[in-house]
Amino acid sequence: MNPDTVSAAPYLRRLIDLLGADAPAEEFGAVAAEARVNGVGAQGLSEVEGATRTVLQVRGVLRQHRRREAELAALFDTAGDLAGLRDLDAVLQSIVRRARTLLGTDTAYLTLPDPAARDTYMRVTDGSVSALFQGLRLGLGDGLGGLVAQNTQPYVTPDYGTDSRFRHTRTIDAGVLDEGLVAILGVPLLLGSGGGGGGEVIGVLFAADRTPRAFSPDEIALLCSLAAHAAIAIDTAAAITNTRAALAELAAANEVIQEHAAALQRAEEAHDRLTDLVLRGGDVRDVAAAVADLLDGAIAIHDPEGRVLTAVGPGGAAFPGRGTVAEVVADSRTAGRTVFRDGRWTCAVLAGQEVLGSLVLHGRPDLDDAAKRLFERAGVVTALLLLQRRSVAEAENRIRGELITDLLNAPDRDPVGLTERGRRLGFDLDRPHLLLLAEADAESRQRLVGAAMRHRVAGDSISAEHAGRVVVLLTENGTPPGDVARSAARHLTRLAGAPVTVAAAGPAAGPQALAAAHAEAIRCLRALRVLGREGGACAADLGFLGILLGDEKDADGFVAGVLGPLLRYDERRGTALVRTLEAYFGCGGSLTRAKDELHVHVNTVVQRLDRVQALLGEDWNSPERALELQIALRLHRLTGS
Repeated sequence: MNPDTVSAAPYLRRLIDLLGADAPAEEFGAVAAEARVNGVGAQGLSEVEGATRTVLQVRGVLRQHRRREAELAALFDTAGDLAGLRDLDAVLQSIVRRARTLLGTDTAYLTLPDPAARDTYMRVTDGSVSALFQGLRLGLGDGLGGLVAQNTQPYVTPDYGTDSRFRHTRTIDAGVLDEGLVAILGVPLLLGSGGGGGGEVIGVLFAADRTPRAFSPDEIALLCSLAAHAAIAIDTAAAITNTRAALAELAAANEVIQEHAAALQRAEEAHDRLTDLVLRGGDVRDVAAAVADLLDGAIAIHDPEGRVLTAVGPGGAAFPGRGTVAEVVADSRTAGRTVFRDGRWTCAVLAGQEVLGSLVLHGRPDLDDAAKRLFERAGVVTALLLLQRRSVAEAENRIRGELITDLLNAPDRDPVGLTERGRRLGFDLDRPHLLLLAEADAESRQRLVGAAMRHRVAGDSISAEHAGRVVVLLTENGTPPGDVARSAARHLTRLAGAPVTVAAAGPAAGPQALAAAHAEAIRCLRALRVLGREGGACAADLGFLGILLGDEKDADGFVAGVLGPLLRYDERRGTALVRTLEAYFGCGGSLTRAKDELHVHVNTVVQRLDRVQALLGEDWNSPERALELQIALRLHRLTGS
């Protein structure tokens, strides 16, 4: 076949078809070889070879455009991810994955610094198969990443193991070897570079192959672009995190401010309410009711001895005991604040260092600072009211003391005027009253006066110091005078901190009768002192001395009190124990003479006296009891009772 007759046109068309199919480069070279074998002439062959070169150039340009298009698409997608940033880890993972895909590497990864540990760590990896490599921590300045970070420039190593430009460490080399990496490209994550280099390095983005490879400038530029996006993502995430933290702090601060404002408002309202109570003349119960309402609990106010002055709310008055109250109040006084014990809040009510009482809150196991301040402020208001009440009581007691002095010194001078003065003080002298006369040693006398002012008994009472003793008048309520005297003696002894002796007289009504009762109480008090007896008593408690000292000569009562057991026994049994005892004393204690007097056998006298002892006690024949029995026997005979 004539070579000049073989056309080059089919081969030119095949080149166009191969270009359209993006065939491998070796297929384009095969077209010229086939044309030469098939006898295409020199001119045609020259056309085919020229066309092959042109098509390969076009193929290269098209491939470069497609790669650029893919890179731009990846960068566009990355920018879209950043615009909708929600999860930093997901965005970084996407960037690393795109870097690996676009560069066609076996793996890609990103490292970030750890300021606390002063090293860097693997934040994201893609294509990694080594757990050792994924958990690597690199010292600052170590490895290829250290070189990139120090110089803020991309670095490529075609063979990591033999590259001496950076500092190798056993840990990093072991991880790279375990992953099988050879060729590595690292670019810095820069902030504030402004497009002109420099800036702050906040991490390094890597692309790596497990075989030797030379990375092109375009590939380096592409990885730098992805690194820039990663830097923006990290910076944006940090800004969002800081913003969220700042917003959270602002929200918390706003909440604190609102709570503080609300607490201030509550405190102001509580202060106004408590102040209004004082100005309106409210008492401690009004304070207790207000505080119980403000703090939503039960309130009790105690006096210095732990007794409940007032209580509001269920369980407010309940407390383990007075001793416990005193202990808690002492702790509160020492600490200068409210204390919590036994499920209750206790605040000492103080006037300087003097304890006026205590404020106790029940039913609130927790109190915030504002509530504690309110509770302690209520303690101050309670102290003011208690001081005011004490001042009023002291003033009233002075006036009542003047009434008692005039009543005892000159009851006959103006009895009507004395009664009228008593009525103006809310004290009706025409009603029956008991008169108590209390005495202590000279050192304790002033404490006794103060204790008498704080002494609270059933019914109305007034007290005053008179002639070195304390006189107390209290409305008679049916309690025997001796019991009242003993109770008052115990209480005043505890309040005064020293032994107190109390004599009682009455009941008596009217100025003259009360003055007479005072005289009787003086005689009784003297008798108690002579007898060496402490505590309290009335004339009736002193036996025959009471008959002698008392204004009411109750002989029958004395006889019944002394001989009652014998009289009742004789009446029930028809015996003669009283007659036998009278004969025994009349014969000077002689059994022989007594049996002659009674006309019975001496054993009968002995048996009767044994019965007397069983009824009256073993000390019936002691000098004091014997005297009392003989007086009672004489009065029994004289009165014929």
